[in-house]
Amino acid sequence: MVKSHHFINELLNFLFPIRTDKNISLKNLEAKWEELQVIFHELLTPLKPLLKEDADTLNNKFFAEIPTIHARLTKDADAYLKFDPAAKSPEEVVLCYPGYYAISVYRLSNVLYHLNIPVLPRVISEYAHGKTGIDIHPGATIGDKVFIDHGTGIVIGETAIIGKNVKLYQGVTLGALYVGKHLADSKRHPTIEDNVIIYSNSTILGGDTIIGHDSVVGGNTWITESIAPYSVAFHKPSVVIRDSKKFVEPINFVI
Repeated sequence: MVKSHHFINELLNFLFPIRTDKNISLKNLEAKWEELQVIFHELLTPLKPLLKEDADTLNNKFFAEIPTIHARLTKDADAYLKFDPAAKSPEEVVLCYPGYYAISVYRLSNVLYHLNIPVLPRVISEYAHGKTGIDIHPGATIGDKVFIDHGTGIVIGETAIIGKNVKLYQGVTLGALYVGKHLADSKRHPTIEDNVIIYSNSTILGGDTIIGHDSVVGGNTWITESIAPYSVAFHKPSVVIRDSKKFVEPINFVI
């Protein structure tokens, strides 16, 4: 569905003209708004037998949410400026950060998901997954000011709940304890409360698992049980440092 990829990028260009032309005129914005609605109608056409509401109603409901989405994405950009010392401006965040792109596409696909539009939300989210390496299911619940740094390898499941001011680093998985089709309508993925930091390659599993607010989860940590607010959870590996000149065991060898 190449047209869906075009639609999502054009919609983001509309929300953030800096992606294409910062000096776009009001007249051109109005024309683009109408064009986007036409494209959206075309995307819904092959799905009509599966839709629970008519295309015009879904069109109106989706585009009515665009101002709210823009406001939330502005808050997300502010989080990048606040948390990342390398971020110099909102424009840099919008143009350069894969985590921001992934969360932007998620916020749009999440609205489609809650409108019970089949297939399309997943197609859009998988497009972002392919571009960024960040896999966010459109059904996940994600609060404001979420900061995804680097992001590659992050997985956020369908029933995951993430609060406000949460920081996620590369390789984090918010997944299910095990896969079973009979669990399709149950909460399978963890809840991350406000102000939590989860460092790289940590895995948090289970629908009953809650990471309490203001907690820190260290890198390479495996968690399947809830932790209380203000906790610090970390994996403590053993790191050995030796003088290589006195190290007699072979280091460079061929198997």
